Amino acid sequence: MEKLFQVISPPLREGKALTDEQVVMGNKLLVYISCSLAGRAYPLGDIPEDLVSQVKNQVFEFLTRLHSAEAGQKEELYPYIRTLLHFDTREFLNVLALVSTSLQTHLVSQHTFQDFKNDKQALEYQQRIVDILLKVMVENSDFTPSQVGCLFTFLARQLAKPDNTLFVNRKLFDQVLEFLCSPDDDSRHTERQQVLLELLQVGGVVQFDEGRLLGLAEKAEFYQICEFLYEQKHLYDKIMDCYLRDPLRKEEIFNYIHNLLSLPGYSTEEKQCVWDKALLHIAELVTLDPAKSADLVAMHFPEEVRPIITKLHDDHLVFQFLRCLLDPSATSREGPHPQALLRVSPDLHELHMGLLCRFTPRQLTDFLKVSQDYRLEEAIQITEQYQLHEATAYLLEKKGDSHGAFQVLLKTLKDKLSALTSEKEGAEKRSEEDGEEESPLQRVEESLGDIIALCHRSSQSLNQEQRGVLWFPLLEAMMSPQKLLKGPDARHTSEALKELTMKVLNSMSSFIPLPAIIQRILQDPVYGKGKLAEIQGLILGMLETFNYEQTLLETTTSLLNHDLHWSLSHLRAAVSRGLHPRQDHCNICLQQYKRRHDSPEEIIIFSCGHLYHCQCLQRKGSGHVGHRLLQAWSCYKCTSSQGGRGGDRVTTETGRGRSTSLAQTKVMSREAGEDGKKLVYLSGIACLPFCRLSGM
Repeated sequence: MEKLFQVISPPLREGKALTDEQVVMGNKLLVYISCSLAGRAYPLGDIPEDLVSQVKNQVFEFLTRLHSAEAGQKEELYPYIRTLLHFDTREFLNVLALVSTSLQTHLVSQHTFQDFKNDKQALEYQQRIVDILLKVMVENSDFTPSQVGCLFTFLARQLAKPDNTLFVNRKLFDQVLEFLCSPDDDSRHTERQQVLLELLQVGGVVQFDEGRLLGLAEKAEFYQICEFLYEQKHLYDKIMDCYLRDPLRKEEIFNYIHNLLSLPGYSTEEKQCVWDKALLHIAELVTLDPAKSADLVAMHFPEEVRPIITKLHDDHLVFQFLRCLLDPSATSREGPHPQALLRVSPDLHELHMGLLCRFTPRQLTDFLKVSQDYRLEEAIQITEQYQLHEATAYLLEKKGDSHGAFQVLLKTLKDKLSALTSEKEGAEKRSEEDGEEESPLQRVEESLGDIIALCHRSSQSLNQEQRGVLWFPLLEAMMSPQKLLKGPDARHTSEALKELTMKVLNSMSSFIPLPAIIQRILQDPVYGKGKLAEIQGLILGMLETFNYEQTLLETTTSLLNHDLHWSLSHLRAAVSRGLHPRQDHCNICLQQYKRRHDSPEEIIIFSCGHLYHCQCLQRKGSGHVGHRLLQAWSCYKCTSSQGGRGGDRVTTETGRGRSTSLAQTKVMSREAGEDGKKLVYLSGIACLPFCRLSGM
């Protein structure tokens, strides 16, 4: 051990950082001391039983020496313990407190000092070590608060044991408490609080006066210490003050309130006390996180929405709270306790609409689309009051007044067109370069897109005259400002308006006949007195659209005709193919048919290969004979195996296989004998549904 101490002691005394090799040597030293105190040999094996006590005594005596063997004049007392404390305070104290001994397959833990609890000398060693630790660390300013805290945590654990024999002056704990809670020392604030909290959690609270401890913790702003003490006294409402005053844990108050109100183990009075405290600080909670505040209200006290709004005197806070409570687009609802949107009375939705109009008017239309709990008339009044025309048009359309919605959007479009034409192109470009949110031309494009979409939706359910009432005023609104744009400065704006006018023409051509559009353009007073060149661009654009649609129609027709020709040619090839019977007898009467042409029998053969006498099929109801020898038949055997009658399936089913079809007959006739009967020989029957060819 002396050799190992000689490696790590000099740099620690000088305050230098240890090299990796020195750190390894220091760790080996701790392991060696731990093994020796546990009765184990280093690095492997066990110490002989008769030497265990001797080894432990030698180790304790070595560690508690006043000076080292080569001590200088400036060497401080207890250099070995001091060196180990500076090397790793926590691990050295762990070595003293707990030694792990492995016996074969299980782990047996023993406290070092408990190995000698019946031995007077061991108890003296234990007390001596504690006294030395107190003298070295408490009377020396070289150790950090964390290191001092480790010492007193170690002492608190030892004092909390039922068979404890240690004596520690309580005034030392008071000194440590004042040291850790010093309000004048802002350094290592979090570290000092954590050390004191750990000390209290292992039983150190019994060493302090709780009133004095609480007072010192509040002055030092140790809010976790205050929470620990309030928790023991069940003062949960005061714990909320700790969270609100702690800048590092403010946002955790929402989880604390939720857990206390949700988990069992708390009385109704305690939960109500916490909620009353939350209501008292509701403005601060909403300011901190509106979404989490809304989640708490929706989950635990949905009936308190109106009282909460009255406590929020700031309109912006009310807006943030209601937006998170009612508007699904405002938050993803993916917090730790996501809740469905709360259903409240319509007047609160309308209050939220009014606040949306004031603070974020662009989000109003999106809210109107997802919310269904407001009243239409009141909502229209609110949007008209704040002159939000797009939202008003949406509500009018939802009400069923498409024409009213169109008029609102048309007026908005005309106002934006007027603002556009009153500016010069150079001014417009300068405004864009200045970083404005939207240029006048962009606002016109946006407004035009809204009104075109409205006309599209409305035209589906209108007649031709009503469609003209919508589309032609829109076309006139786009064409009129173009006469006012003259000169080279307005060229950019004029070209943009022409493109937008073509967009209107292309859109309305789906609902208004092309001649009516051209006639309306020629009758327009703006263009009626001018030259053809003024509307040449519009006419050519419409003709290009017409040519494109005509080409598209011709191409489509050609493709359809090609497909039809291919289908019919394959159908004709199928019905013209000769058929070969599987058997030489009728599948109903089982009698052979005669191959002689002078036979009076009429034979029918299907593409499935089954052969029948015509009379047999008629008796079974599998067909009938029409005029001009056009016959409709179905294979009796195939239809019977499918569970139906042939005659019932001929005209009602298609594409069911080879037997359920119309038969096409090829007839060969000649006169025979005295009876004058006509011989009909059916040489082919095609099993293609509903395909009938005349007999030959």
